[in-house]
Amino acid sequence: MKTWPIRVSRLALGALVLAGFGMPAFSQQKQQNAPESLLPPGFDQPAQAPSRPQPAPTRAPSPSPSPSTAAEMATPNPAALPAGDDESFDMGEGNVSAAELPPIDLSQYDLPRAARHGLNRIGTFAWGNAPFPADAFGDVPGRTLMALLHRLDAPVASRWVSIALRRALMSPIDTPAGVNGADFAAERAWLLLRMGEAVAARAVVGFVDAEDYTNALDQAVMQVALASSDPAAVCPVVDRAAARLQDRGWALAQAICAALGGKPSEAEQRLEAARRGSQQNNIDNLLAAKLVGMGADSRRAVTIDWIGVPRLTPWRFGLASAAGVDVPDNLFATAGPEVRYWQALSPAVSPVVRAPAAELAAAAGVFSTAGLVDLYAEIDQGSDVPDALQATARELRTAYNGGSPAERVQAMRALWDAAETPRTRYARLVLTAKAAAWIPAGKDVAEPDRLIASMLSAGYDAAALQWRGVVAPGSEGWALLALADAGGPIGYADFERYVGAASPRKAAMLLAGLAGLGRLTPTDARRGAEATQVQIGGVNRWIQAIDRAAAANQPGMVALLAATGMQSPRWDQVTPEALFHIVSAMRAAGMSNYARLIAVEAVTRAA
Repeated sequence: MKTWPIRVSRLALGALVLAGFGMPAFSQQKQQNAPESLLPPGFDQPAQAPSRPQPAPTRAPSPSPSPSTAAEMATPNPAALPAGDDESFDMGEGNVSAAELPPIDLSQYDLPRAARHGLNRIGTFAWGNAPFPADAFGDVPGRTLMALLHRLDAPVASRWVSIALRRALMSPIDTPAGVNGADFAAERAWLLLRMGEAVAARAVVGFVDAEDYTNALDQAVMQVALASSDPAAVCPVVDRAAARLQDRGWALAQAICAALGGKPSEAEQRLEAARRGSQQNNIDNLLAAKLVGMGADSRRAVTIDWIGVPRLTPWRFGLASAAGVDVPDNLFATAGPEVRYWQALSPAVSPVVRAPAAELAAAAGVFSTAGLVDLYAEIDQGSDVPDALQATARELRTAYNGGSPAERVQAMRALWDAAETPRTRYARLVLTAKAAAWIPAGKDVAEPDRLIASMLSAGYDAAALQWRGVVAPGSEGWALLALADAGGPIGYADFERYVGAASPRKAAMLLAGLAGLGRLTPTDARRGAEATQVQIGGVNRWIQAIDRAAAANQPGMVALLAATGMQSPRWDQVTPEALFHIVSAMRAAGMSNYARLIAVEAVTRAA
């Protein structure tokens, strides 16, 4: 409930051979494991391919059933959702809210054949966001594309790379040759879940009609339901999936669905049958029993005790959240960062609990500026709010609605300075982006560099560019605006001035961004590369692949390969060389604004 009177609402380059070509290998540590457009006006997007007739829906053959490997509802996908570290789904800065997406309707129903969804093109539209073209992945063989999706280690370092990839994975995309459309949807959903994008994953699996579900999609929809804190989402397919997959988790889900359907006797029988052979006080059994006890006419009361629970799994997160059971903070350290992002998006979790997770999600591109402002507005109106959150809400209110520009900038400075980690410092820039965009450009305004960084963290480039005549040449603000501007080459003297004042890493990132955007002449790019020791002329198979995708105008492949080039949650593992090729490829593939904002983000987040 928004009540404020607000004016608007892993990267050392190496070789990893994958599906026929290599990509950068990263210093990765695997852990154990809308439709409202929030893009600023004028934000360019990939051009939509001309529409073409869509063949009549066909039923692709389903693969032979295979048993689930997830006895306790941990992910059946070997690469997906490890149980271990770290824009509301606001389509990016343009995402969508869960309430605005079509609900998952997996029930069997009678529809004219023409009204059914086909499997040859799967995806959804988000109002205000132009979709990627249907052929965004070009003619890449289906097996190759599925392998790339399957092996991508997410979340990725860059907020804006993540946003671009989410949009590509959500869009109505042609199913590649040799792949079952439902399996393609399942692989896309798994990747979205690893990115933390529970609502986007739900939208993709919800496009497929229930009669076309495969084993892979059954397993994906279970994971989507858990990530969304909505176990009832599996009920329309639970009996068929339980029969095909023979998994204890599905048997427990049958009991939960019976209880939610007002059949307490059947629910109790199914629960006892599913728990047979396992410890009655097993946390997974207890959480299922808790959900059964919430059904109509149930007399079961269950107390959840987390003492001795070694780790947090998707099953434990999803059922606990749905049942209103708080998960101890220490358990989130045993799960991947995506689980925190699911928590941020979950309407079943209170705003006070969601807020820290939402800031982490904002830095990752899963939560937007508008979503964060709305969340803190709700906290501001609540009761029993911890002092720290109350102070944040109060400062944010002043940042947006304070008196003079100086007072508002002071409130923003308090928010920025209160952040304790690199990730939360960047999240606070996202939080204040719109407020920063309302500050008139002027030489007497404090914190121009951070104001510009804040605006650009959410894509408010038009407002940021108003500061071009204010910031000093060679300053941090100048560097960010040089990357955000779509103009021609810049003078080398100003670049040299920045290199002399900035950290070596920031200077290297600026060189990579400017060279990738074509804002340095070839001669100046070579001089700058030598001065910053950036090897922008190297070649490996990943570079060849992303350059080839850009030349073939395949924005979906460019976004996917860009994410492959940033498989780390830490910016200190992103190399300037990778940044150069990502920015250059995105620019060549028609995603110039994304290219600019990724370059800006790299300089902003570099130490």
